[in-house]
Amino acid sequence: MRIEQGESLKTLKDLLEYSSEKYASNVMNAFVGDKPVSYREFEEKVRSLRETMISLGIGHGDKVAILTHNTPKYSVIYFAAVSMGAIVVPLLPDFSSTEVENILSHSDSKAIFVTKRLRYKIDAVNLPELKIRFDVDTFSVYENGNEANTAKSVEKEVLPDDIASIVYTSGTTGKSKGVILTHHNLVAQLKMVIKIQPVDENSVFLSILPLPHTYEGSLGFLLPILGGSSVYYLEKAPTPAILLPAVKKIKPTHLLTVPLISEKIFKSTVLPQFNKRTVTRYLYKTSIGRKLLHRIAGKKLYKTFGGRLVFFGIGGAKLDYYTERFLYEAKFPYAIGYGLTETAPLLSAALTHNVKPGSAGFKLEEVDMKINDVNDCGIGELWVKSPSLMKGYYKEQELTDTVITPDGWFKTGDLVNVNSSGRIFIKGRLKNVILTSSGENIYPEDIESLINNFRFVQESLVVEQKGKLVAMVKINYEELGLQYNKLKEELHSRIEENYREFEKNIDDLKQEIQLYVNSKVNRFSQISAVVVLPFASDFEKTSTMKIKRYLYG
Repeated sequence: MRIEQGESLKTLKDLLEYSSEKYASNVMNAFVGDKPVSYREFEEKVRSLRETMISLGIGHGDKVAILTHNTPKYSVIYFAAVSMGAIVVPLLPDFSSTEVENILSHSDSKAIFVTKRLRYKIDAVNLPELKIRFDVDTFSVYENGNEANTAKSVEKEVLPDDIASIVYTSGTTGKSKGVILTHHNLVAQLKMVIKIQPVDENSVFLSILPLPHTYEGSLGFLLPILGGSSVYYLEKAPTPAILLPAVKKIKPTHLLTVPLISEKIFKSTVLPQFNKRTVTRYLYKTSIGRKLLHRIAGKKLYKTFGGRLVFFGIGGAKLDYYTERFLYEAKFPYAIGYGLTETAPLLSAALTHNVKPGSAGFKLEEVDMKINDVNDCGIGELWVKSPSLMKGYYKEQELTDTVITPDGWFKTGDLVNVNSSGRIFIKGRLKNVILTSSGENIYPEDIESLINNFRFVQESLVVEQKGKLVAMVKINYEELGLQYNKLKEELHSRIEENYREFEKNIDDLKQEIQLYVNSKVNRFSQISAVVVLPFASDFEKTSTMKIKRYLYG
């Protein structure tokens, strides 16, 4: 595929017209197991829905919310809206009813497409701006408060600087912000990405992450359309029982994931196999043996994913070092990316040929970067300029001005250092840095990475309490002695029955974790206590599986 493909595109409407003409007979999307639609059929569905929306008075600049789990219908709704200049407000299905109502109100959404399954989240919503409610599955109107105004909207030209989407995120800092992304932002992002990761009509994507998230929305939804690729969706959550038959059936070439998925595969499936027998356990302790075992396991994992993967993208949060080391030594075709919703999202990447454990790769060619306020260790806040940088936060000019300087630099809030070859290493969030009384900077993410590599730890969070570091830990009770071949329900039952037995060992385990971590960090970063989360409880997370730190500070 030629790099200049789609180079003349300026808006998402251009993208729709370009793809439906160039790839008319190509397979576009479907649920796994369903008959897929072609790009020509997709464009016809978009045109039909757009005419319906215009006839109902929805027009250029109106906000159209979408509340659904992943479905091929999402793409039709999205393009019907953006191709006439309306603004899409994608809502995560995991948002609470309160969050949904707040976003609908703040965004001034005029219409919403919602599935019957999620309709309960807006049943009690009574907002004067929200006039029309559509059913996602049928595209039919089930409530219309705009009937008094029967005037058909007048179609206007869609321009690059028009807003395409306002993306609200449930972030680690608590308050959701509406990120304004223009047509230019999103099209520029696609042009940047397709240069480093070409896709074409032979590319087959399996979509398992929420479409409202910019990572999946740009790279797993819009990028395939630029390349004429096909995308398949799961009708249920991507549990192993659902995911494995799906990858076997469609044999994807491209798959986007978040670190938690990769880490679970490594810790729950791969690593236990190495610890099963004395011989492999001994081999795994040697560098040569470990690499050999990783390579063997990697080949099996590759076949498990269908045997055609060329791109296993990991983003949304920092990947655990030991999990990445496995993927690297296994020669698994993984890629690492770094970015933010505010940059639509990708800023840097390392593909299969240039990955290095611990690094977020190299900046994209069109992105300018600089490190601000660098400390003695070469670490500072990353500032960027990019054609995909947001217009700002919706209705939050003061907040926008705090993150975008007058000369256009965006303050990412991420602490990084860059080596001599240009590789970027993410140290953590600026807001998360803990400053000791002696002036030392402590990066909790580094300590958490160590804790998470302790055999019986599933995940952790390091916080400051009364001037001391405390590690909050979620224990993997299955690793504490339960058999792996039991059904989930049986596991849960047995843990409850034997919880008192486990409880007696928890204090010893906490001490082990503390000694393990403190032996590997400097004296400023040593933890004073370990707190184990109650059985069957979990850290509350964002859509990209990052822990909501503000809840535990």
